[in-house]
Amino acid sequence: MPRASHRPRLVDVAQHAAVSLATASRALAGREGVSTEVADRIRQIASELGYVANPYARTLASGATSTVGLIVHQVDDPYFSEIAAGVIQLAAEQGLLVQICQSGRDPGYELQQLRHLIAQRVGIVLISGSGYDDPRMESAARAELDAFQDHGGRAAAIGRHALGVDAVLPDNEAGGHALGQHLMDLGHRRIAVAAGSAGLTTVADRLAGVSSALRQRGRSPADLVVVHSDFTRGGGRAAAEQILNEHPETTAIVALNDVMAMGVLSTLRSRRVPVPARMSVVGFDDVSVAADLAPSLTTIRLPMTEMGRTALTLALKPRTTRPRRRPTGHLLIVRDSTGPAPRT
Repeated sequence: MPRASHRPRLVDVAQHAAVSLATASRALAGREGVSTEVADRIRQIASELGYVANPYARTLASGATSTVGLIVHQVDDPYFSEIAAGVIQLAAEQGLLVQICQSGRDPGYELQQLRHLIAQRVGIVLISGSGYDDPRMESAARAELDAFQDHGGRAAAIGRHALGVDAVLPDNEAGGHALGQHLMDLGHRRIAVAAGSAGLTTVADRLAGVSSALRQRGRSPADLVVVHSDFTRGGGRAAAEQILNEHPETTAIVALNDVMAMGVLSTLRSRRVPVPARMSVVGFDDVSVAADLAPSLTTIRLPMTEMGRTALTLALKPRTTRPRRRPTGHLLIVRDSTGPAPRT
């Protein structure tokens, strides 16, 4: 028996009962997986030792705490804030807390944040944002998540990743195709793309969708002007400047997210290029402010808040042999930023 000055711990109960720490935890929590006889013996020993269950320690022993770790690329990007809102909503309903980290679209820093969350003993890790075209960029993160889940943690991702976890898959390629079709239907043939950073799966998939729409109309994707820049408002401004300077014949710009589209519109306004009379602009995501821009933004709507809820819902379920995939669907929202191609 422990000395009076020694507060009994769960490990003491397990040792005296000659069972594993996990079995002692399950028995005292009243969970399944322990026979009635063994559970009664463990509870009797706990009572004799004067052990009082510590809920926090118990959750650590079972491999999960009441905290969800959420890693996003950019906390001030409305795409990620709306996803985070969905995670936080469901977490509150489940009595969970959410800790948010920012990766800055840097795979090395994302790995550092992941390791930090695991060291903080979160029970669930959610990774939101684009994966990387080169799966080697995520190999270390995948190994960390494999070990984390092997020890009872749960994980899910939003986006196309090589992480081997449950994932919510935004309808990026089909959405890009819908944007390309919309602009072609309006008569646009000289189309440019303000793309995010090369190497991101989100950029690759959305760009592939736009290219497929051109091919469907007998056009070569090689005719598409693609300017890579940061996936930010500043990146959109810089991409638009380059398009106007180097490809002045362009009549439509596809920004691969709404934040870049805001930057594109800012540049066009400063250059006194009328939208949509001279230049049509489309975005992607339909963040909450897209309808309030001047002009209001034509874009692809993704159910971002629901995407956050779905990712956490997946992570709250037991792990399966093969990771689950949940596509999002998409909706083309036509507003004032697009119109017929100008006559030449």
